[in-house]
Amino acid sequence: MNAAPLPCLAEFQAPRGPSQGWLPKAVAPLPGLDDEEGPRLPSSLPPVVDAHVHIFPDRVFEAIWRWFDAHGWPVRYRLPAPEVARFLLSRGVERVVALHYAHRPGMARALNQFMASVCADEPRIVGLATVLPGEEGAGAILDEAFAMGLRGVKMHCHVQCFAPDDAAMQDVYAACVRADLPLVMHAGREPKSPAYKCDPHALCSAERVARVLQDHPRLRLCVPHLGADEFEAYEHLLERHDTLWLDTTMVAADYFPVDLPVRLLRCRPDRVLYGTDFPNIPYAWDREIKRLAALGLPEEDLAALLGQNAMRLFAIEAPAPTPGA
Repeated sequence: MNAAPLPCLAEFQAPRGPSQGWLPKAVAPLPGLDDEEGPRLPSSLPPVVDAHVHIFPDRVFEAIWRWFDAHGWPVRYRLPAPEVARFLLSRGVERVVALHYAHRPGMARALNQFMASVCADEPRIVGLATVLPGEEGAGAILDEAFAMGLRGVKMHCHVQCFAPDDAAMQDVYAACVRADLPLVMHAGREPKSPAYKCDPHALCSAERVARVLQDHPRLRLCVPHLGADEFEAYEHLLERHDTLWLDTTMVAADYFPVDLPVRLLRCRPDRVLYGTDFPNIPYAWDREIKRLAALGLPEEDLAALLGQNAMRLFAIEAPAPTPGA
């Protein structure tokens, strides 16, 4: 008989040292949660933008899901690309910020073209571009993507194996500044997996991100997962830099063995975005937003967190009022 799914991975007591991270071999893959999902967002919520959704071509999605099956967690929503945003939009999410990343040279152009086509079919999707750091013509690849209508860049230090202050990233930073478009960069240390080809704890640190912000004062940077696991350091960075944003992705879901750093949400309520990692999550699509809505944040702070901050960062037009409302 199978064991019942754990309600919260904070209950996991697995052996782990300071460098093993949140996905050590002793417990990975982590279990899925059989939690109940709602049919749509409550009408009492302010307009919601999910600022961290993944969209890939089907074959890339399938490869990613195989990796998660072996090293991460069971992906609950295995949807083809056109269905990913449709799922969220049909449940009351107003806008979706779609992210992807290239893990080898030569694939970024095709991924960017695919993302642009998805956005053309659904104007409520805000698509970001990607490129592999250091690949030939990286700046030109991004310029082409921006010309296709993509509205920022997504990079992933763990998957693409680079440090935020790596010289190979200079073309990326320059392209974002030149176009005045934001960069979403997974530059936090977690969730670290030993299955990565590099050690995220060796590559990623708030100190390196601080160096990037100092060297590129016009770069608008969003670090996902609230900068996990250096929450205090990112709180200090938020206090000092008006060009830094964070998103809540997965950290607010009560899934990993860590408490939600509510101080980060209160420190700069104008600098934190709601994001989910949908569809690559092991629990209900609305799990995280339920927990955020229950924190008792001031109404204006909750509205900023759930939608307004993302609208400002990605220059998203506010949804038109509902007729008769």
